[in-house]
Amino acid sequence: MSEGRPHVVDMIKNKEINLIINTPADKKSKDDAFSIRQAATRYRIPIMTTIPAAKAAINGMLTVQRKELSVKPIQEYHKEVK
Repeated sequence: MSEGRPHVVDMIKNKEINLIINTPADKKSKDDAFSIRQAATRYRIPIMTTIPAAKAAINGMLTVQRKELSVKPIQEYHKEVK
C-alpha cells in the first residue's frame, strides 16, 4: 500500500480479490497488514496470515475439488494428528 494507488485495499473494495494470503515480513509490510486485515474483514474476504494456514486451506480446497470428503467423529481426526 505504501507504494501508491491502486493498492490491495482498493482491490478489496472493488471486489477484485476473493482470497488473501498475507504474511508480512518487514516493518513496512506489517504496517500495511493491519489495513489489509481490516478491509478483508469489512468486505468479508477470507484471509490467512501464516503459511501453515494457507497450506491447510489449499489442502481443504483440493480435497473438496477431488470429492474426497468423509464424515467421522472429531476424535478420529485428533488420533491422526498425534
